[in-house]
Parts: sequence; C-alpha cells; structure tokens
Amino acid sequence: MASNPDSDPIEGAARHLFAEARAGHKGAPLPSALAPPDVATAYLVQDRLQALWIEAGAGPVAGWKVALTSKVMQELVGVAQPCEGAIFANRIHPGAVSLPYGDFVNIGVESEIAVRLAHDLPLSGGPYDRDNIRGAVAACMAAIEIVDDRAIDYKLIDAQLLIADNSFNAGCILGPEVSDWRDLDLAALAGRMLINGQVVGKGVGGDALGHPLVPLAWLANNLNQRGTMLHAGDVVMTGSIVATKWLQPGDHMVTEVDGLGQASLTVT
Repeated sequence: MASNPDSDPIEGAARHLFAEARAGHKGAPLPSALAPPDVATAYLVQDRLQALWIEAGAGPVAGWKVALTSKVMQELVGVAQPCEGAIFANRIHPGAVSLPYGDFVNIGVESEIAVRLAHDLPLSGGPYDRDNIRGAVAACMAAIEIVDDRAIDYKLIDAQLLIADNSFNAGCILGPEVSDWRDLDLAALAGRMLINGQVVGKGVGGDALGHPLVPLAWLANNLNQRGTMLHAGDVVMTGSIVATKWLQPGDHMVTEVDGLGQASLTVT
C-alpha cells in the first residue's frame, strides 16, 4: 500500500512531480516541505515517481540515462555531478521518428552515444570501470535523448530536483545497432546535432566523462549501491556531447556519430 503523501515527503514529492507533469504545468522547484534534503532521498523520490509512471502506462523500465556527463551540460544546468534517470519502454523509439509537439511542455533534444547491454551487471561483478564493463556491451548506436524540462528556470535547479524528477527524461530514439563497435575508438568518435539541415552543435564521445563507457560504469555502480542493477537488453544513454537544444513544430533534428550512423526526430 502506498504511503500517505501528507505524512511521507517522499511519496508527496513523487505525486507532486507526477501530477505537475501530467497537467503540463511549467516546471518549478518542489514545495519546501517536499524538497529532498540530499541526493539519497532524491533517488527515493525518483524510484517512487518511476512506479507512478509505470502504473500510468509508460511501460516497464527498459533503459537508463546518465545526465550531466559533459562540461557543456553541467554548465547548462549548473549541477556538477552525473545523475541517472529511467527510460520507459513505451518511450524508446527506433531510427527515424515523428512525435507531436503537443505531447511535451518543452521538448528538448540531446545527441549521444547509446549502448545496449549483453548481460546483467550485478553488485557481485563490480565495482565496474571502463575496462571491465566492455564485455557487457552488446552494441553501440547513435541516439537522441528526448528531454522535457517543462520550461523550468535553470537557475532554480539543483541536483536533488533533477534526480527526483527522473532527470527530465522523456524518451529516446536509437539509431542502428553496431555490434562490431570494438573496432572503433569511442572516445574519438565525432558527433554532431543538426536541426533543419544546419549543424547546431558538435562533440566527441570523450566529452562524456572522458569515454562513453565511464558513464556506463558509473551508472552500474550507482544502481548497485541503490540495491538494483542494469539488466541484459537495457539501453543506456551515456550523456550528451552537445548542449540541449529545444525544438518547435516542424523542426527536423538529427544526431550523427561517425562510425555509428544516425537517428532522427521530426516534431509535428
């Protein structure tokens, strides 16, 4: 049975964030009585919020994002540490997708390298690092993370709010899976974001904490510390190599990563 949100600030915070998102309200800090006092509590709020989205039909957790793995993203948000968030099955899209602008309050996009896992990453196999986690990666791909910050004023964001609100994830779009990725130098791969045919940002795989497998290892360890783990088949977004851009109706956005192909989104 769920806790009483009037007496449990974790339940109250999760239900508040869920209701605000469902109503399409502009993003805002949590009421002071509900604001998580630390990162550990913020993750408890996130866990409960994820359960509310699953109950509402978002599908099971089928992947994870690692937010704020690059300097440009940490500077944009003003938070100097990585954060995680779940990606629900019904929000994972293949290749080239069109999505309605009205489904979001403020749709943003990020260009990333994503991975799909070959096997579980339990606590007993860790701690993980960029070297010992390589064997768990079945494929890499160019990807788009969809975010919806609900037009929040970024000066009002702290790590606790970002974490509690599932790191603003609103889905992802995955390019073709590249299973022979071990022949590629992931850190050196150049990527770019195009909107309506114009390059609006560039980066390399190494912009994500020095190597895309470093955020993956960070995530595996963080989940293990929280009593859960990454599972075989999960998709992991390793962090944007380009600062978030926001889209308008009619925009066509593409992520290109050398050696990994592309993914695209049209907003209708």
